[in-house]
Amino acid sequence: MKCAYSPLALEDLKRVQKEVFEASKSVSVTERYISGLMEAVESKTEFPLSGTPLYWKDSFTGYYYVVYKSYIAFYRAAEDGIRVERVLYGKSDYLRDLL
Repeated sequence: MKCAYSPLALEDLKRVQKEVFEASKSVSVTERYISGLMEAVESKTEFPLSGTPLYWKDSFTGYYYVVYKSYIAFYRAAEDGIRVERVLYGKSDYLRDLL
């Protein structure tokens, strides 16, 4: 099983890294945060449907998500694992950005 990241998700991870560094002013804190986030996401590769399904207007969107501290990683289950589509700030209008 594998975990793939879309180009947008990779951009999101760079943004998260920048935001965490700006808040903490610490490289080690930032590295631990990003590592923890990625571990939380990648833990879903063996059992992709174990994430929380995302519904909008009573319909399943095809996305599952994992919450890690202030961020939410949205992914789709794939035949051989998961594909992370976006990593967004939990207090943002993430449905607008995602859908």
